[in-house]
Amino acid sequence: MAGVLRAVLCVAGAALSVYALHVEHQAAKDPSYRAACDLGPSVSCTRVFSSRWGRGLGLLELLVGRDSALNVPNGAIGLLFYLLQGMLGTWRGRAAALALVGTSVASALASLWLGAVLLFGLRDLCVVCLSTYGVNLALLALNLRRWKRHKTSPKTE
Repeated sequence: MAGVLRAVLCVAGAALSVYALHVEHQAAKDPSYRAACDLGPSVSCTRVFSSRWGRGLGLLELLVGRDSALNVPNGAIGLLFYLLQGMLGTWRGRAAALALVGTSVASALASLWLGAVLLFGLRDLCVVCLSTYGVNLALLALNLRRWKRHKTSPKTE
């Protein structure tokens, strides 16, 4: 059951990430582009993904510069995360469980950071962003449950 739930969450997260990459790419090509998730002036994922906060969590730009190859779109980071979660979810053992929890905690912290940026910085509501935060939270809960089960019963999973 947990494996199926993980697969569904990872597919959903990957799809949201690919859509975010698509929106950012289209907006860069055509400044008048409006995505399906743009529901109003303060509910615009296009505006969010096109902002400096849409790449490298808004932080990498300060370290490596705006045009650096390391300053990748958040959607690319998310896609890598969901692929990693899906792959590690099929592995057994303590190291996999620890890696799942560690990467989930990192994604939860990134979600909190970007949620605060949405609310207080951009003053925008991004439906796609909020959906990815929900997926990240669900994966964190699933991974903590697995870790706890693994710690109390090392012979399982």
